[in-house]
Amino acid sequence: MFVRHGSLRRPLFLTVLVMTTAFSLTACGQNSPVADSAASSGATAAAQSDESAATDEGKESQGPTAIEGTVWVANEDGDSLSGIDAATGAVVTTVSGIESPHNVQVSPDGGTVWAVSGHANALVALDAATYELLGTAPTGASPAHVVVSPDGEQVLVTNSGDDTLSVYDAASLELRATLDLSAGPHGLRPTPDGTAVVVANTTAGTVDVVDTDTYEVTATIPVGDSPPQVAVAPDGRYAYVSLVGSSSVVKVDLVEKRVTGSVSVPSPPVQLYLTEDGTRLLSADQGTEDAPGSTVSVIDPGAMTVEATIPAGSGPHGVVIEPTGQRAWVTNLYDDTVSVIDLSTDETITTVPVGKKPNGVSYSPEPPAPGPATTSISVPNYATGAEGDHAEH
Repeated sequence: MFVRHGSLRRPLFLTVLVMTTAFSLTACGQNSPVADSAASSGATAAAQSDESAATDEGKESQGPTAIEGTVWVANEDGDSLSGIDAATGAVVTTVSGIESPHNVQVSPDGGTVWAVSGHANALVALDAATYELLGTAPTGASPAHVVVSPDGEQVLVTNSGDDTLSVYDAASLELRATLDLSAGPHGLRPTPDGTAVVVANTTAGTVDVVDTDTYEVTATIPVGDSPPQVAVAPDGRYAYVSLVGSSSVVKVDLVEKRVTGSVSVPSPPVQLYLTEDGTRLLSADQGTEDAPGSTVSVIDPGAMTVEATIPAGSGPHGVVIEPTGQRAWVTNLYDDTVSVIDLSTDETITTVPVGKKPNGVSYSPEPPAPGPATTSISVPNYATGAEGDHAEH
């Protein structure tokens, strides 16, 4: 059963938006071409010297790379999603009507915003260009996180209330499969090649590895106390898992199926995110409501050491990094804000107020489309009333 509004297949909206703002991130540009390659052989040394100088000058003059796109935030207690202009830090739209959205994910092409409603047991699809509802589908009990496969064809939802994984066709929202997982499935991430998805099971203290072709669990790996989320290395060999129970992050070899490293962080961590090149791992150190954390730890995933600790808001929960690795956005659960972090300086450069209790966060390379500042949608309630709530991760 699913409810569909319009078509989920649409052309990719390509909008070029060049904006210079007060908090554009500083980054190294690409090398500029060198001139005078036709110098005579008798002046080779001088030509090489001039070439080096021209290259250095080009590096200095090219300036920072502009950051564009849209950052989507799930405001769980605000029953809404916030869309933030990545270039300016301004909230450009608020979509209300999604009851208790715990997590949000943008499709690889940037065209669809996916969210889960924890109270309505619903998967929700929004058009990223118009902010209109495209469709909904029922999930299992208390859906926690949603991800989209790298090819954009599958949508996967963990159901923490009944220990299952739901797999949907992204175009039709039809349910492809439901499979049993270990206890308390929560955060999940696909491997870069899309052949598997790694799921953190908070109650079981394990990660499950699921084959996305056969929809079978191919491995269950013990990792530690209360793991809410994972990150997967670019080569697919390693997963990194946050552990609330021990205020640490562990490294898991997915081939050898065992933990191979660990590092402590200041407060119990929740979400993790790797830079696209896999050289830096960010941990949102949320803590608890009684003892909230206020830091983001920057971890060297090779050495499993903390190389920087960045102040954020109260209860850092969700984290996402844009593809160039220059900027990150972190949701602060207990003060209803998003911290914008410059990863070239490891500093928070601005704080954006959003809705109540912001949780999941996702980045889209597509700049905000013209649309209403506020809009409301209607999502069916698929819950029976017997389900329990998921843990606050």
